[in-house]
Amino acid sequence: MSTIGRIIAQTTTGPVEGRERDGALLFAGVPYAAPPTADRRFRAPEPHSPWTEVRQATRFALAAPQVATGGLTSSTAVRWSEDCLTLNITTPAADDRKRPVFFWIHGGGYRTGQGAIPWYNGARFARDGNLVVVSINYRLGALGFTDLSRFGPDYATSGANGLLDQIAALRWVRDNIANFGGDPDRVTIAGESAGAFSVCSLLASPLAKGLFRAAIAQSGGAQHTLPKAAGERVADDFLQALGVSTIEEVQALDVNRILEVQQQVSDKYGEGAGTLEAFGVAVAPFYPVEGNAVVPVSPLSAIAAGAAIDVPLLTGSNRHETTLWGYGAIDEERIERIAARYGAASTLPVYRHNRPDARSEDLMVAFTTDHMFRIPAVRLLEARERASGGAAAHWMYWFCWESRAFGGRLGATHALEIPFVFNNLDRAGVDVFIGPGERPQALADAMHQAWTRFVHDHDPGWAGYETSRRLTMKYDDVCEPILDPDGAERLAWEGLR
Repeated sequence: MSTIGRIIAQTTTGPVEGRERDGALLFAGVPYAAPPTADRRFRAPEPHSPWTEVRQATRFALAAPQVATGGLTSSTAVRWSEDCLTLNITTPAADDRKRPVFFWIHGGGYRTGQGAIPWYNGARFARDGNLVVVSINYRLGALGFTDLSRFGPDYATSGANGLLDQIAALRWVRDNIANFGGDPDRVTIAGESAGAFSVCSLLASPLAKGLFRAAIAQSGGAQHTLPKAAGERVADDFLQALGVSTIEEVQALDVNRILEVQQQVSDKYGEGAGTLEAFGVAVAPFYPVEGNAVVPVSPLSAIAAGAAIDVPLLTGSNRHETTLWGYGAIDEERIERIAARYGAASTLPVYRHNRPDARSEDLMVAFTTDHMFRIPAVRLLEARERASGGAAAHWMYWFCWESRAFGGRLGATHALEIPFVFNNLDRAGVDVFIGPGERPQALADAMHQAWTRFVHDHDPGWAGYETSRRLTMKYDDVCEPILDPDGAERLAWEGLR
């Protein structure tokens, strides 16, 4: 509603004032839960206390505590605070039109990121697609994903509190989004990388059931969680490095000390030095931990048993995801060592046969891209197909447009598809990522329209994925459906973890 030129909407905790931005309305930094500070640190999110005066929601709030990790997507420090449980709403109007809702979960390896990144600007989805866009912050790293359940029932969900924050934000949307022009019964959750891992975990979580009607997982499957024993091992290392033994001592620490030790523990599990593979996973520390009410079992196991098979799902990956990592010097011995670490040494002859002229760096990218992203997406849809007897509605895409930046070394790298999906090729920093030359606007239009259509109609506009054909939409300068891309390499992973 408007009050003498002001844009004000009511929430269950009090009124908020937004502003016009990019042809839509923006309500930024709206709290969806109480600050997880002091004795709330490491506990499940709690309701925010109400307010009576109009609260300004015209500027983005601070991100969750984090350390810049380097690279194009997390190269600079951000302003952060433990008081971080906020969300942002972009809408055509704060009316009662009940538009579909696009609920975006940022990536960043569960350690970095925020909902306010310019690439995630939802104005074009709102203005051109008649959608309400919600982006969120949630607890990251050690603060969001350390299993401290040893300290009692108040900390039972501590290994998955970052996911529980996302669920709290979805509950806030259920209770409030109608006042911002959205329909709580037509919510699509979406995310990229750790945001996509989150989407798959929410598909599997009994606590998220009924809070959304469709899902989009970009470059992320259902395998990125830690078994309970692995989470406990990480917590042991974390507490030992902190030099504390009680929850009161942990809660009294300065947050910068927690971030410092988080990095120390993460470094311990670097390439070739980690022990988490002993638990049957190739996942970093401070990822969601299983064995609690949020993530009772591994998400892929839950989905294979039938969780959320009635939820339409769009998923896919990029052709050269891992060029973004920067592996440094690569030789055949290193590739073989990493393949053995993943239990996938038998796949390498297939990659070498299919790519006889490939450099070691190219083989490394092809192998690790499939291991981390493409094969998990395939297995996710295979599990849904088996669980539903072929009735599950889901679609696969493959983003293959190659960046021109840095002499073309990035290729179709990780996260490159995001500004195409949001139709934000003109936003800050995107030009560095896509490189020189004519802006590939036609590709952005095609992807943006397909995602908009999926949020509205739960159908992106091409035939669904089924194992008998494995039809996949290839996004490139020419967009076309293809059958079973790189099928021989996909087959090489059958029977492997």
